[in-house]
Amino acid sequence: MGLDPGLRRLALGTLLAAYPGPIPPDWAVDLVADGLAGHTLFGSNVHQPAQVSASTTALRAARPDVLIAIDEEGGDVTRLAHATGSPYPGNAALGTVGDLALTRQVYQAIGAELASLGITVDLAPTVDVNTADDNPIIGTRSFGADPVTVAAHAAAATTGLQAAGVAACAKHFPGHGATVTDSHHELPTVDVTPDLLRRRDLPPFAAVVAAGARAVMTAHIRVPALTGDGPATFSRTVLVDLLRHEYGFDGVVVTDALEMKGAALAAGGVAPGAVRALAAGADLLCVGATVDADLVERVAAEIVTALGDGRLERARVEQAAGRTAELAAWTRTAGRAAVSPSDLGYAAARRAVRVEGVPTGLDRSLVVHLHATSTIAEGRVPWGLGPHLNGAEQIRVVAAVTDPADLRRRAGDRPIVLVGRHLHRLPGGPELATALAATHPVAVVEMGWPATWRPDGVRAFVTTYGASHANGRAAAEVLGLTG
Repeated sequence: MGLDPGLRRLALGTLLAAYPGPIPPDWAVDLVADGLAGHTLFGSNVHQPAQVSASTTALRAARPDVLIAIDEEGGDVTRLAHATGSPYPGNAALGTVGDLALTRQVYQAIGAELASLGITVDLAPTVDVNTADDNPIIGTRSFGADPVTVAAHAAAATTGLQAAGVAACAKHFPGHGATVTDSHHELPTVDVTPDLLRRRDLPPFAAVVAAGARAVMTAHIRVPALTGDGPATFSRTVLVDLLRHEYGFDGVVVTDALEMKGAALAAGGVAPGAVRALAAGADLLCVGATVDADLVERVAAEIVTALGDGRLERARVEQAAGRTAELAAWTRTAGRAAVSPSDLGYAAARRAVRVEGVPTGLDRSLVVHLHATSTIAEGRVPWGLGPHLNGAEQIRVVAAVTDPADLRRRAGDRPIVLVGRHLHRLPGGPELATALAATHPVAVVEMGWPATWRPDGVRAFVTTYGASHANGRAAAEVLGLTG
């Protein structure tokens, strides 16, 4: 026997699904017509602007108030520019510049571009306070390590996005910045007192609530004093007592992707995770990136079953679907902002660059790009100085298996520019930089979250606070490599 149509539609109204490829398949459109809250777009859904517009138009034809979301943070996490890198610097660069008006302007420009393509929800800004230097998942996605700074920029970013008519979804509540593991792969633990959390991690969320953020995303992290053995996504203490009651948030609580190991392992799968998140107070459930019709139907069926067996109260699911519908209604009536000049992001990235030493005489350098892995959040997005070099030779190497003597011979009498991300913890990276600097003019370009490490003997150390296309151009300009 099939699901009760009314209950199936109610359950679908709490789900944010996804689909493969550049064209929404029939099942993705049909689910929208049946009441699915919406879809999230990923890099695989984005080929060119006209194609994205056609996709959102097709989804909207199924139901005008469908939510269409995307992770467009600028900086290292971009879906629209996944083929080239973002033309905007990310949060770390903006926090370093320290100009709140600029942060608002950059986010308004991002929002205007999204709105022009028919996208209504940006799963941004990231407002985590990055207090762990070796945080593997936040890093340059954060405005900084100081709660006051992050709070101010978080509010500016939220205001900018929503001025463009795109709902902001601040993440990851109650704060992913102190973790040293990635919740895509496991359940990180932040073992601190609630008072420390309030002082260190929560001020940015208070700021975005005050700024009128339409949505807040949960973190798949464990804070034992609040969440027990499970993630915050499944904790009523976190989502209702803390976020709703203490911080006064009345918008939509969105889960991070339920397919992530930080949630799925704790719940025993995506479908039971959806039930636990709803029971805890979440409203809109991100199923994940790898989604098909069968998975959506299984999740909806699990929610309907939970309504029957007492795990979920109907009033709770109706409340969640109602909040999601209110968000959709807001996106249809919000004002729109004009798309800003394309050079805004590049000018912002240039202001963020910090230089130690003397970055002159490097225009004819051998540029050595050190391979570094990407996180799931970042995806395989191009980065580095390559697209911006005017005649300089670039080679790509793996630091741990590269002989400094080979690079010296390749460079000859030319200086060497080493370009990397998180060089201080890259296997073989510090050793390679030190060895080269002992006998050669060397400049280092750090495009990840900066550390205190500096190799001895380098001519210049350049920090970009991100690896976007804009950050790469800024670094190349500083070093005189753009001609």
